[in-house]
Amino acid sequence: MTTPFLPQRRTLLRATSAFALPGGLLASAAVHAQDSWPSRAITYVVPFTPGGSTDVIGRVVCQKLGETLGQPVVVDNRPGAAGAVGAAYVAKAKPDGYTLFGGTISTHAINASLYKNLPYDPVKDFEPISLVAFLPNVLMVSTQSGVNSVAELIALLKKDPSKRTFASSGAGTSTHLAGELLADLIGVPLSHVPYKGTPPAMLDVASGQVTFMFDQFTAALPLVQSGKLRLLAVTTGKRAAIAPQLPTLAEAGVPGFEMASWQAIYAPKNTPKPIVERLSAEITKALKLPDVHDKLTNQLGMEVVAGSPADLAALMQKEIPRWGELVRKSGASV
Repeated sequence: MTTPFLPQRRTLLRATSAFALPGGLLASAAVHAQDSWPSRAITYVVPFTPGGSTDVIGRVVCQKLGETLGQPVVVDNRPGAAGAVGAAYVAKAKPDGYTLFGGTISTHAINASLYKNLPYDPVKDFEPISLVAFLPNVLMVSTQSGVNSVAELIALLKKDPSKRTFASSGAGTSTHLAGELLADLIGVPLSHVPYKGTPPAMLDVASGQVTFMFDQFTAALPLVQSGKLRLLAVTTGKRAAIAPQLPTLAEAGVPGFEMASWQAIYAPKNTPKPIVERLSAEITKALKLPDVHDKLTNQLGMEVVAGSPADLAALMQKEIPRWGELVRKSGASV
C-alpha cells in the first residue's frame, strides 16, 4: 500500500537538510576555532601595579600557562580605583580566550557596593575560571606605640580618640574593609587614611603617624625584621602557616572577625565554555606544581586552593552581599 504523504515527507526532509547545512557548517567552524585556540599571544590583565600579590600570581601563572598552551601569556598592568580600571577594560574585551583577568576580593566582591557607579558588573561581565588562593592579612602597629597585643590596641582606641586612625593601601581595598570591620566589631569609630599603595602606608604606621593597619605578612616583614613594626594577629579564621605564632583576631579578643583576601582568574563574559574549562584545568595543574606551590605558600604566605569555575561563582555569591552589608553599616565609600 502506497502512502500518499511519502513524497511530501521526502521533500520536507530535503528542505530541512538544506537549511541545516549552513548551521552545521557554522557550528563546525566555531568548534574548529576553539580547537585551534590559542593561535597567538594571550593578555593577562593585572589591575594593580607590579610587585603586589596579584601581579606575582599573574606572572607565575602566565609562565606556566605559556609553557602548556604553547603561546606566550603576557602580563598587562592596568592599575587604578582598587582594580576597577583594569576590570572595566577586561569587561569590554572580546570574549575569545585571548584576554584574562587577575581578579581579587576588591574587584569582584567589595567594589560592587563601594562604588556608586562601577563601570562593570563583577557577575554579568565575567566568566569565572579559577579561584587561586586565599591570603591572610595581619594587624600591625608601630613598635613605638607601646602596644603589644590586640587587647592593648583596643584599649588605646577606646581611651584616646586621637589614636583612632588606620591606614590602608587604598580606598576600597580589602585592607581598608578590614579596618572598617574591626571598628564595627569593637564599637569604636575609626578614621580611615588611604594611601597609594602599601609601602607609604606602612612607613607612616611605623613612624607613628597612623595608629595601625592591615596588610600582608610578607609586605610587612622587612619593617618587622628591622624592629619598626609589630604584628599582633592574623585576619583569617585559623592561624596562618607562614606565621603560626600569631593568633587570629577572634582568638585575640575580637569574636566574629574573619577575613581572607582572595585571588582568582576570570575571562570576559561569553568566552567559549571549552576554552574556560581548558584554562581552569591548566591553571589547576600549574598551581599543584611543587615550584609554584612553594613560591606562593612558603614565600608569599598564600593558601593555594585552586577550584572550578562553579566554585569561584559560589564564593562570589557569598562574598558580594557580605561586604555589601559592611560597606553600608560603616558608611565607607569611594
